[in-house]
Amino acid sequence: MKILAIIASPRGMQGNTGRLLEEVLRGVTEAGAETEIISLKTLNVQPCVACDVCHKTGVCNIKDDYESIKEKMLVCDGFILASPNYIFSVTAQMKALFDRCNGLIHCMALEGKYAALVETSGGGGDDEVLTYMRRFVNTLGANAVGGVGSPMAGIRTFPDEVTLYDNSRKLGGELCCCIAEKRRFPEQEAFISDFKARMSGLVDFMKDFWPFERDYWEKNRTR
Repeated sequence: MKILAIIASPRGMQGNTGRLLEEVLRGVTEAGAETEIISLKTLNVQPCVACDVCHKTGVCNIKDDYESIKEKMLVCDGFILASPNYIFSVTAQMKALFDRCNGLIHCMALEGKYAALVETSGGGGDDEVLTYMRRFVNTLGANAVGGVGSPMAGIRTFPDEVTLYDNSRKLGGELCCCIAEKRRFPEQEAFISDFKARMSGLVDFMKDFWPFERDYWEKNRTR
């Protein structure tokens, strides 16, 4: 089992988000899964420029690291998204990645996968960011098994660390269990089903301009 962790902190694994992600990954490792960490700090993921080339070819025209990240997302069994809270949202690095995933979203290409979420903040608002990331996961067709978030209490320290770290390790293990059991999440499945109909209809409407997504849906209509 392969779990891909994508961290969008400008401090990489050295900041608070990296510290919390370490505990989640510890739970993943204890469950017997293999892990890989992608730190967006060290990569070049530029903003989407709305050139529409990806809709025609399935490949982004910007020459940076996005396509390699996309391929890792497509082949992993599950993934983790980790970001600090920047003004009640994810960092610019994570948002750039989200926007570049528009083709994956139109095709809901990660359907059947599972994800976990990690967030840290300076002064709260954790649930708002976790909810935003969960919605992104669902638009890819994947289920979010849960998330951990916390304000900091200092550099790489948190309030009630014993409980927080225990919950983080449990989340990593839970991600692996959900993948192995193909666990269902009815509330998320309802959203995914509705969004799938929306994306299928959108691609039908744009079929003359989005040939890659049109062909994708024609091949996968009965999924």
